[in-house]
Amino acid sequence: MAVGTSGPSDAHITSARPSTGAAGLVVDPDDLPDGFVVADETGRVICFNAAAARITATPRAEALGRSLEQALPLEDLKGRRWWSLTDPYGGLATRVGQPERNLLLPGGREVLVSARYVREAPTGPVSRVVVCLRGTEARRRTERSHAELIATVAHELRSPLTSVKGFTATLLAKWERFTDDQKRLMLETVDADAGRVTRLIAELLDISRIDSGRLEVRRQPVDIAAAVGRHIQAHTAAGQSPDRFFVRVQRRLPELWADPDKIDQILGNLLENAVRHGEGTVTIDVAPASAGPGGTGKDSVKGTAVTVSDEGPGIPEESMGRVFTRFWRGSKRGGTGLGLYIVKGIVEAHGGTITVGRGPGGGAEFRFILPVGAPAYLS
Repeated sequence: MAVGTSGPSDAHITSARPSTGAAGLVVDPDDLPDGFVVADETGRVICFNAAAARITATPRAEALGRSLEQALPLEDLKGRRWWSLTDPYGGLATRVGQPERNLLLPGGREVLVSARYVREAPTGPVSRVVVCLRGTEARRRTERSHAELIATVAHELRSPLTSVKGFTATLLAKWERFTDDQKRLMLETVDADAGRVTRLIAELLDISRIDSGRLEVRRQPVDIAAAVGRHIQAHTAAGQSPDRFFVRVQRRLPELWADPDKIDQILGNLLENAVRHGEGTVTIDVAPASAGPGGTGKDSVKGTAVTVSDEGPGIPEESMGRVFTRFWRGSKRGGTGLGLYIVKGIVEAHGGTITVGRGPGGGAEFRFILPVGAPAYLS
């Protein structure tokens, strides 16, 4: 990328002059998404793009021609003047710049700043200082998300751990005062609460792997119809009426290669949501689908589509865009709000897609499509 700059003598005329690089690409500094500031060999600002003016709240005309320290009066978090501290023009001749760090503008506004020292020769004098400025909004959002995750985890762990601690302490102190039935009830409660803690930890590990791109998918042939049947049997064994579920499986499904454990995670979460938050009949459709661009044509990627819908009140239109985000809850009836976020991550790790809408019965409808076919190493 080539960005042209004007010389010291015409710094009062223009901020930057678009330049044609070796590949013929013309780049205007005002087209850059980040703040872009260039100072010449004398330390005078010769380029100050629109993003820099917006981030610093300094008009371009005021910045051009001024010294770098006057145009960007930055301080570190200890209140020290940044340009005096780093001394780009008089410092070590081997320095090539400064890594990105948090600095403060007048008024205490934080900005992310990195700098590059341009030299005509490896250890020659600095001919230009190029500065990149970025706002801290994205980082703040990430920090808030992490804080919310910690708060949610602390809240979700406190209740079962308090129960486990209370029951075990009571049993240890007064074991012989309880009947066998009372002991069994308390131990069953401890077991259930320990299960809640285990599930929460598993969710946190999944989120960590999804966010870092380390979610492993161990593909093998999966019978998706049989997997659906197993989950329905588990719900009926837990007390749900068999009439609550209606399954439609279109035969001659394409061969599906996926991670069976993660497919169980997807189905378990979607069916649990439909049973817990929905009403009426829960319908599960399994059919071939096209997962390719446009969805048609002989070259499109074939896939298996699974649709889970219910007849409850459904998801409000204004909430559908947030369904797959962290901590979204469709109701106040339990859950951490992490399940659908994990489901989306698992589907996408398989190269598939998942959508949410309103089903034929008025309730929520989740549809995910997984591409099929053997992995490349088996083809």
